[in-house]
Amino acid sequence: MVTGERVKKAPNKVAFAVITVSSSLTEKEDTLGATIAETMSNAGHEIVVKEIVKEEIAEIQRALREIIEDDRIQAVIINGSTGISKRAVTLEAVSHFEEKSLPGFGELLRTLSYKDVGSAAISLRASAFISEGKVVFCIPDYEKAAKLATQKIIAPEAGRLAREASQ
Repeated sequence: MVTGERVKKAPNKVAFAVITVSSSLTEKEDTLGATIAETMSNAGHEIVVKEIVKEEIAEIQRALREIIEDDRIQAVIINGSTGISKRAVTLEAVSHFEEKSLPGFGELLRTLSYKDVGSAAISLRASAFISEGKVVFCIPDYEKAAKLATQKIIAPEAGRLAREASQ
């Protein structure tokens, strides 16, 4: 159980990276990445890095490795390429970075999404984990699910998770 004392000690501001995985979007077309960054900024967090990477395992791994090694960043949100098609490779690309799983994140997002999309929520792939003291969230590029994830789960929990992950 999360105690009030642990929540009180959590920082209000977390430094984030936002990575959009897409082989076709340009920075101008990445409206979801912009929405995610704006949501996190409006919640009091800082966006240190925002980038688009190709939907390729090596590119996703390179980007995440750079983020993990960046001392300015405490957490990352990776959006896109989490579906069930063959080309959706984000979760497979990042899996070897996972040190501690946060399975409740995907479970909660699917539960919240069920209210909107019904049983189709079963195919919503999302995950969160800790890697080298950083919190990593992988979310779909489905706008409603991404907004649910950032507004209802990530923004309010980011400070506590970042604090605990860094200890």
